This record gives sequence, structure tokens and C-alpha cells, in this order.
Amino acid sequence: MPASPVFNAPQSFRGDYSFRNSAAAIARFPFPFTSDAFMYSMNLQPHIRTTTPVFEAAFDIDEHYLSEHAERASTLEADPSRCQLHPAMKNAAWDTLALLMERLAADYPAHFSLAKQGAAWRWENRALALTQNFTFGDCATLPCNPLEYITRQTQGDFILLGQRDNNLFLDGGMLTSPADWSLTEKFGMSFHEFHAPVPLAHELRVFDRALTFLRRLPADKPMRRLNWGLTVNPRLDLAPETKTIWGPEKAALTPATIGHKLCLRVELQTLHRLTPSAAILFGIRTYLLRFEELATRPDWARRLHAVLATLHPDLLRYKAIAPYHRLALDYLASRGSTS
Repeated sequence: MPASPVFNAPQSFRGDYSFRNSAAAIARFPFPFTSDAFMYSMNLQPHIRTTTPVFEAAFDIDEHYLSEHAERASTLEADPSRCQLHPAMKNAAWDTLALLMERLAADYPAHFSLAKQGAAWRWENRALALTQNFTFGDCATLPCNPLEYITRQTQGDFILLGQRDNNLFLDGGMLTSPADWSLTEKFGMSFHEFHAPVPLAHELRVFDRALTFLRRLPADKPMRRLNWGLTVNPRLDLAPETKTIWGPEKAALTPATIGHKLCLRVELQTLHRLTPSAAILFGIRTYLLRFEELATRPDWARRLHAVLATLHPDLLRYKAIAPYHRLALDYLASRGSTS
């Protein structure tokens, strides 16, 4: 069973950007690189429990839980369209609620519990001092739809993929921490349509293989992969809808500020086949690490330097790293180990 996390007092992912990682959070950060070079690939592996901290639970909860809960609530208050659900996905939304409640209660019993008597369920979230009695399947017994209700209480974003006509479609989701993409823009798109901007992967037929694989994903064998990028300031909400706010911040990097402002952004992406709806739940759990925090691990600084130094120009542009590529390389070169 995962260790029960101790939650920090809320920190901010906007404004004064008070977000920071403890030494324990740095130690458990899912550093994504296993070699000195990177090429976009499907990179899927079974989502099984291991002794790696972020893989000890089905859905990772860490010290930033209260901070991310407050951030999500603020984003939804400003823009309720960050949570959307196709009417045909009602059953999948209930499946999502059941999966998340069951896994959270099993993995973190100090913070969550779930009791069932037939359709009468009782959910307790002690971290938020919240108790909810409801009837499973009856939306009128919850304060909002089941997808929104449970994902407001989790870390990370969640997308619902409906499967029909031998394809997958983005038919719902909670997206308050996107890396420059919009739920409203992508809503209803097919698998290849919503992945269209990714360079190189289409030429390598990565998404053709991924779609074939995911259409056959069994209910009892979830999968995972790590994705990564760089971002200026530890900001979770990088939606196009708020780009007028966060876009100009990218121009503020200097050699004196890059260690504090530039962050490695890693997504732990998980894929669960839901039952009985047969939809796929795509989880996107985001972790942020300031470069000055990353530099406490010189081996990580050296490896990230090697990756960025050899990254394909198309990926530099796609990941929006090009404007501060040289600054990042210089900073990492001065802090990476030579061993």
C-alpha cells in the first residue's frame, strides 16, 4: 500500500507562483528519461504497482493535493466549460466515479473511504472534510454530474474516450491543467484528429499503432506512459483560453531567473478500460519541477542537457522549447554531473 501523504498548506500555480517541492517530492518525481536521446513513441507499459512511488497507487496522490484541489476549483469557477460530458457518456461518468472512489479508498484509507449497500453509497473525503451519501446511478443525489464530482477531488485531468466505428472519440473530460490544448476545441474529435498537431509521430505511424492497441485494451489491464515538456513558471493551466495570461511570461526568462522559473513538466498518462460502459478513461497527472530543484540531482541535469541538445527541431518547436533552448542548455551544463 502507498505511504499516506502529508498534504502541504495550499500553494499557488498562478500569481506569485508559491508552488515548490519538498525534498521528498523531488525524490519521488517521475523523471522521464532513461537515455540521452528522445524520440516520440507510443511508450506504453502495463500500469502495475511497483516500488517507484508514483506507481504505487492506481491514481497518485501527493503533498500537493490541497493546492491542486484549490487550483481546479478556481479554474472551474472562471470557466465551467473545462468539464464537459456528452449525454451518451452518462454511464461512463458513473464508471469513472466508481473506479476513482474504489481505488482512492483502497490505496489511501487514511484520507478516503467508501461504503456500499446496493445502490446506496457513502463517500468520505477526510482531506476535504467532505461526506456524501448518494444513490449510484442517480445524478440528482450528487451536487453535480458524477464525472465532475469525483474529478474535483483528484489530482490530474481525466478524458473520456468513447469507442465506436472502430475508432475512439473525445466524448468528455475534466481538463483544468492542459499543456496548450482545449477541451472545447477537441470535444467530439476522433483519435487521429485530436492528435493531429504532434509532429513526426504520424510519419512513424505511432498513432495508428496506438489506436489499434487501445481498441483492444482489456478492462483488467490498464496501461501508462510518461510525456514531458518544459514550461515557464509552475503553472498547471496552460489552456489556449488563458494564453494571454501565461504566454507573455515566456519572454521573461534570463540567465539569472531560469533556475527558478523554468520547469520540467511531466505527465503520467494512464489508460483504464471502464466497465460496464467499455469507454476508456485517460488520466493525465501532471508533475512540475523547477530547474533549481532538478539541479539538486546533477545526474538528471546532465541527462536532460543531453536530451535537449539532441532533440529534433520539430519537437523543439512543438514543445515550445525553441525560444529558451540555449538558456536551458547553458543552465543545465553548469549543473550536470560529469560522471
